[in-house]
Amino acid sequence: MASYYVNKNAQSNGDHEVHVTGCSFMPAPENRLYLGEFTTCQPAVQEAKKHYTQSNGCAFCCQACHTS
Repeated sequence: MASYYVNKNAQSNGDHEVHVTGCSFMPAPENRLYLGEFTTCQPAVQEAKKHYTQSNGCAFCCQACHTS
């Protein structure tokens, strides 16, 4: 299990990126929302969409959940 967070600040395309602990692109503590512990990124992104409908996996730490 890993800890997942979503960036409170949207990217230029409107996406709120989901990150796993240890990602070098993890937002600052004040700019992230803890989503919980998950075995894969898919349920983490689903949880993020409860807060931000336009959520997406980070292209680096959540590649399986990243869409262009």
